[in-house]
Amino acid sequence: MPRSLDVTDPTAVDGNSDLETVLAAWHGATIRLEQTHEALRNEVQRLTRELEVKNRELARQSRLADIGQMASHVAHEVRNSLVPVTLYLSLLRRRLSDDEGSRKIVDKMVAGFTTLEATVSDLLQFTADRDPNWQRFEIRGLVEEVLASLAPQLAAQSIETILDVPERQAVIADRDMLRRAVLNLSLNALDAMPEGGRLFVTSFFGPGGLELELADTGPGLSDQAQRRAFEPFFTTKSNGTGLGLAIVDRIAEVHGGDVAATNCPEGGAAFTIRIPSRRWEAAA
Repeated sequence: MPRSLDVTDPTAVDGNSDLETVLAAWHGATIRLEQTHEALRNEVQRLTRELEVKNRELARQSRLADIGQMASHVAHEVRNSLVPVTLYLSLLRRRLSDDEGSRKIVDKMVAGFTTLEATVSDLLQFTADRDPNWQRFEIRGLVEEVLASLAPQLAAQSIETILDVPERQAVIADRDMLRRAVLNLSLNALDAMPEGGRLFVTSFFGPGGLELELADTGPGLSDQAQRRAFEPFFTTKSNGTGLGLAIVDRIAEVHGGDVAATNCPEGGAAFTIRIPSRRWEAAA
């Protein structure tokens, strides 16, 4: 018969204690292994999601590069053809100086070609791949220059401009590029306020550097427009190219910054260009 366990036997007690210790250690190790496995699984899932996002972005960049090359070629060919056509229209208009009806028709043709020239310029600007020409200049002067060039249109649409840019605030950037960005954002604001409104231009120093904001009192952005505002060829306008804001985004990017679109709490939309602090300086 098997020997019954004597609880008074020290050897039996020590054996049970050792077994419990081993089982407890095994149980603890199993729990830690499960926790490690769960953490690794979560990390793999996170990295997989990030990889999918990166792959989609790379595919998008590749498509945009192909589109850019094609658009650049087409734009150059169209511009080469526009030059003689515009010249011939100008000569034709002179010959029709006594025929007002024919002159009006020619003027409409010229207006159409002017629009086409603007589209070609947008395509060439979007596909241009050059580094910024860094120089120091005052922001207020640039903004005032852009608004002065738009003065007739601003007056015609009864749009008031409110400028809140310090007199001696300076930036180191590509002046021509930044001027184009401010012009595109201003034209976008004018399109949003055909019946009048106010255009606010503000610059200030944020946590990451200089921020230049243009805000309007138009209807604001839809959820889709806010999401896709800077996508090339996306537009909500019947006669838009969808490149104006994409060009602004490209300009901000080559400066090492970015541009954001949001709706204002009191109505209207605001677009903010950010330039990293290493690229700006305040004038003394």
